[in-house]
Amino acid sequence: MLKKKEKYIIAVVGATGAVGNEMISVLEQRNFPVDQLRLFASERSEGKTLDFRGDPVQVEVLTNKVFDGIDIALFSAGGDRSIEFAPAAAEAGCVVVDNSSAWRMDPEVPLVVPEVNPGDIKKHKGIIANPNCSTIQMVVVLKPIHDAAHITRVVVTTFQSVSGTGKKAMDELLNQTKDLLNFKDVNPSVYPHQIAFNCLPHIDSFMDNGYTKEEIKMVNETKKILGDETVNVTATTVRVPVFKGHSESLNIETVKKLSADETRAILSAAPGVIVYDAPERNIYPLQTICAEKDEVYVGRIREDNTIENGINMWITADNLRKGAALNAVQIAEKLIEFAG
Repeated sequence: MLKKKEKYIIAVVGATGAVGNEMISVLEQRNFPVDQLRLFASERSEGKTLDFRGDPVQVEVLTNKVFDGIDIALFSAGGDRSIEFAPAAAEAGCVVVDNSSAWRMDPEVPLVVPEVNPGDIKKHKGIIANPNCSTIQMVVVLKPIHDAAHITRVVVTTFQSVSGTGKKAMDELLNQTKDLLNFKDVNPSVYPHQIAFNCLPHIDSFMDNGYTKEEIKMVNETKKILGDETVNVTATTVRVPVFKGHSESLNIETVKKLSADETRAILSAAPGVIVYDAPERNIYPLQTICAEKDEVYVGRIREDNTIENGINMWITADNLRKGAALNAVQIAEKLIEFAG
């Protein structure tokens, strides 16, 4: 259990990656009570320095022996490294907030979005899981609607940016775009097909049932976070040629009927949500608008006239921020709030 202090020793594991960099920025921007920041990555990054509050911090090599004295470790180094190193960190008395999929469905590990289920943090045994980026932005919106009208079914189609795959994918989109505009052939390497000027209905690997792992993550994680197995979710996840920011089309069916205006009012009062919905003036959520923002933007709210109690909407969020780094730091903030 985390002990109450004025300041804490914080580690970022996977510090040189896109999400790791964003974690460092968010810690600084939110004035997190950091006594000392320690940065860890693979041997390739040993000796590099990253800035924090105007000072350079040297990147260290990650081993099982580095966690003594560290209070909270924010992990974004992939599932294999989380499985290898998170238990050692927890054993050393450090609380791990892990951004990979390694621990999300472990019944002993809380899966947390602070606007939705902050109390689950108290159940941790040294590891807390950060949900999938596409799940995070969705459940922030679903929770207040579920509380008001009880959701029975969600049909979600995602439009996910290449930054969700990492820097190599962002470079691939940039290079393919330049090549195509210069009438050159492209040779995909990160994705199985050209991503520039294209949409790929394929995120993560396909399973025997025809769904991808990304789609099944959204189904299972939503039920766990909301704490309600009766909420049915079906998903189609699509990679789009956008550098940053995820969008989602949601069709939500409820027990109690909600009008579009009632839904707007509910979401306007919800934490972490901005209702951005005036289509008659071309106002609706866009990936470019949500960039560097903490909130989930919601618009195109309208009733689904094909079912008795249905609502459609369009949501966007910065996937590196709210979909990863910010959510992890918010969990750490709640840890401090709950500390004894």
